Amino acid sequence: MKSLSQLSQKTILFFLLAVTMSISLHGQKFFTRAGQITFHSDAPLEKIEATNGSVTSVLDTETNRLQFAALIKAFQFEKALMQEHFNENYMESSKFPKATFAGEIVNAGEVDWSADGTYEVKVDGKLSIHGVENEVSVPATIVIKGGKITANSSFIVAVADYEIEIPGVVADNIAKEVEIMVDINYEALQQ
Repeated sequence: MKSLSQLSQKTILFFLLAVTMSISLHGQKFFTRAGQITFHSDAPLEKIEATNGSVTSVLDTETNRLQFAALIKAFQFEKALMQEHFNENYMESSKFPKATFAGEIVNAGEVDWSADGTYEVKVDGKLSIHGVENEVSVPATIVIKGGKITANSSFIVAVADYEIEIPGVVADNIAKEVEIMVDINYEALQQ
């Protein structure tokens, strides 16, 4: 009789483990402090690229909302002088220290948070750069694999939309539109 009880306990334990392991990613929050945003300016006289590898982001799979925050001074350039001009003359990072985004996956019904797969989504939200906030709608790709979520996006931002002034003397060195590339590897948020 004792062995039957032990067998039942093992069966119940196995069942509980199986259920726990099969719980979907739906209804969880995911987080990173090591997201990456790269921007690329392709102007007639100069190509400029900078990367920030310390972007903070939260994704809530229950509400399908997400947020990003990037410190402007964390963008790294190939040349120190470019970084100095970027922070002091264009982005005024002492006055406007971060860029933020808060939005929602509008076609989240197409994402099966419980299954591995690649999902093309549209994200609508508010992008704040240089103290100016604009509504944006951007394409993104979400990849779910083995319980991990990655997200990436590429979109264009017009510098004038964020009141970033480019002096005439360097107008041919800086593009009027900048490509923004976002790459995020999320981890489950431990609460």
